[in-house]
Amino acid sequence: MNIPSNLKFTKTDEWFDLSSGKMGLSDYAQGQLSDIVFVEIVVAVGEATEQGKAIASVESVKAAAETYASASGKVVAVNEELANNPEILNKDPYGAGWMVQVEGGDASALMDAAVYEKYCEERAQ
Repeated sequence: MNIPSNLKFTKTDEWFDLSSGKMGLSDYAQGQLSDIVFVEIVVAVGEATEQGKAIASVESVKAAAETYASASGKVVAVNEELANNPEILNKDPYGAGWMVQVEGGDASALMDAAVYEKYCEERAQ
């Protein structure tokens, strides 16, 4: 399980990079979903998003799931590439697999990598 130490995480398995404002689905979550076959980003550039509100819908060969904003802020970029290549989420969830970029995001309520790793381990038991 890949959990970068520079990111913050939610209990619903989304990540947030405070330095770039990018957010997406964690490696743990994409592993649970298995092969991702469809991604639809449901927010647009210029919109405001709230922490915990849906930003994307993801479908895999196993299940469908909502992806939620890990931080509130104004959407400044959306990763359009995911619509055509949803498998990017499986290959590179923290790099090319980012979903939305916001400005003004606050990560104070999120878990750091060590706490998130423990949280994932507890759920796996």
